[in-house]
Amino acid sequence: MSGRFDEFRIFSGNGNPELAQAISARLNVPLGDCTVASFVNENIFVRLNESVREKDVFVVQSLCSPLSDRIMELLILLDAVRRAAAGRVTAVIPYYPYGRTDKRDQPRVPITARLLADMIQVAGAQQVVTMDLHAGQIQGFFSIPVDELSAMTLLARHFAERNWNDVTVVSPDLGFAKRARNFAELLGAPLAIVEKRRIQQLSNRAGQITRVEALNLIGEVDGRRCILVDDEMMTGGSMIEAAELLMSRGAREVYACAVHGVLAGNAPERLANSCIKEVVTTDTLPITAEKRWPALKTVTIAPLLAEVIQRIHSGISVDTIFRRHNPSLG
Repeated sequence: MSGRFDEFRIFSGNGNPELAQAISARLNVPLGDCTVASFVNENIFVRLNESVREKDVFVVQSLCSPLSDRIMELLILLDAVRRAAAGRVTAVIPYYPYGRTDKRDQPRVPITARLLADMIQVAGAQQVVTMDLHAGQIQGFFSIPVDELSAMTLLARHFAERNWNDVTVVSPDLGFAKRARNFAELLGAPLAIVEKRRIQQLSNRAGQITRVEALNLIGEVDGRRCILVDDEMMTGGSMIEAAELLMSRGAREVYACAVHGVLAGNAPERLANSCIKEVVTTDTLPITAEKRWPALKTVTIAPLLAEVIQRIHSGISVDTIFRRHNPSLG
């Protein structure tokens, strides 16, 4: 490719520097030199320690805990790159938060997913690369190009390599059934669905507390290895409830997988002590040592993101890779 994007740089905030480093290593490009730090008053300071003038710049930032700090790091990094006269600015956001606030489902509430999209654009992003949005319509909140990739194929491959012939894929709720069916087709396995009801309780000061109650199972799992699949694993409550239901219906073993391992609060402890034999996730979010236990397995998305970045930089269509990693497209 010729012109102003002959060179590209990859910069990272503090969200998931290990993933950014893995992407850079895969591309054989050193990670961009920048300073991202906080003052004692919690103001975030960003400085690019190298020129990016007229270069193709990719800012990699997983929006994880502490979430507000990671969002501000991303916005300030994008602003710094834009003001340093970069030729093009792409935000690579493996995990997009606030995905559940994609609509007004009760009076006087915001659409925070849209607000975040607006801020990312105002900060300077000219395009976005992300993974497995909780709600696909979030793509429409942006007026810039969005490439939403999926790690479902990577997770399916993890199980396919075991050559099991008694697998049933299980959706932990009706809302994820379509994507769970695509996952089941990748494994050539039947699908079952857990029908559940969320019972919401409002606390006085801490916001909304949600308790999940599994009610019914659609499909047969007796004597089968069951693989629960979802886009993200927050507290593990849905997975644990579903796994207990499956075991009570005669399942041989229960496995669980999710693209985004948020694992908030005491989720690792709860999952480790549950009947789930193995939990599989990706490195869209960093999994710290205190969140790990022997039955947790991690699949890396670095090669996928590296290939996408290379294609975007080279002006090559990402259509083939997009379809390869999005089973719903065939």
